[in-house]
Amino acid sequence: MVLNIGPQHPSTHGVLRLRLVLDGERVISAEPIVGYMHRGAEKLFEVRDYRQILVLTNRHDWLSAFSNELGAAMAVERLMGIEVPERAVWLRTALAEINRMLNHLMFLGSYPLEIGAITPVFYAFRERETLQAVMEEISGGRMHYMFNQVGGVKAEAPAGWTSRARDALGLVEKRLPDLDRLIRKNDIFLARTVGVGVLTAAQAAAYGASGPVARASGLDFDLRRDEPYLAYGSLDVPVVTRTAGDCHARFEVLLDQVYVSLDLARQCLDRLDTIKGPVNVRLPKVVKAPEGHTYAWTENPLGINGYYLVSRGDKTPWRMKLRTASYSNVQCLSTLLPGCLVPDLIAILGSMFFVVGDIDK
Repeated sequence: MVLNIGPQHPSTHGVLRLRLVLDGERVISAEPIVGYMHRGAEKLFEVRDYRQILVLTNRHDWLSAFSNELGAAMAVERLMGIEVPERAVWLRTALAEINRMLNHLMFLGSYPLEIGAITPVFYAFRERETLQAVMEEISGGRMHYMFNQVGGVKAEAPAGWTSRARDALGLVEKRLPDLDRLIRKNDIFLARTVGVGVLTAAQAAAYGASGPVARASGLDFDLRRDEPYLAYGSLDVPVVTRTAGDCHARFEVLLDQVYVSLDLARQCLDRLDTIKGPVNVRLPKVVKAPEGHTYAWTENPLGINGYYLVSRGDKTPWRMKLRTASYSNVQCLSTLLPGCLVPDLIAILGSMFFVVGDIDK
């Protein structure tokens, strides 16, 4: 029997379609069909100037908006040879880690929900709201922050913001074990996830998977440590890995990554209190990147996010190619799903931690 999951299915983050061939309840083959949300972002980049493209970049993975903006701004800065002020570098790093936690907490709440556990989402959203208040105070936005700009960040942090942000991190750190104890060792959750949807390290590498999905399979790769950008070169970044490669390993990597990000964000805030100076570079009225090309990649919450920027010397990019984490990660489904049962399909699908806008662009 041929069964379509989607393109409007409650268990997917956005509009993804899976074309399944079933024998009874067992999946024989699976084909992810993408493109239902395609907005043509890469073409739209070509008719926006370098300040305007950030509006589009922060929307493809709407849970990682700050990190998306950051990669695009870094690509333009690299091509123009702009050196970002030190205070802006540390501020960007702190906010990138807070954004990482916001992304992970969404999945830590929604993934158990997809396989029948209702309570964790309330705990996850309690912590999200605490961190959202921090991001909203400094940027004015709750989802699409638009706080990065070419040459730094939009504005200086409000007076006392670092201490309030530190208090919020402390509160989240204190309460996060509530979520941890509720779900990590839960017998029903373990039964649904351990040994289900095993992705080997070789398969993850072959598909170009990255981020928590790849690290749960044993691929020890994290750009923050292996090719540092921003202030990561001055920080000791512990990389969370597992070797099982199953749904539970992917969930555990995501959960433990929040603890790491809490510590990194706190270190950045402590450093910010010791640095004075501007948070952006004064730019000409019309920003034009010199002729050439560059590639800027960042360790986004869901994996490697890259922008390949080609300029012909105009105020708009000649071409801006987007390499998203979710696109590569979702390709693994065609290998992971055959052989599993339909109830396990949702467990596997949710554990790939993707945002459909990040696939379709």
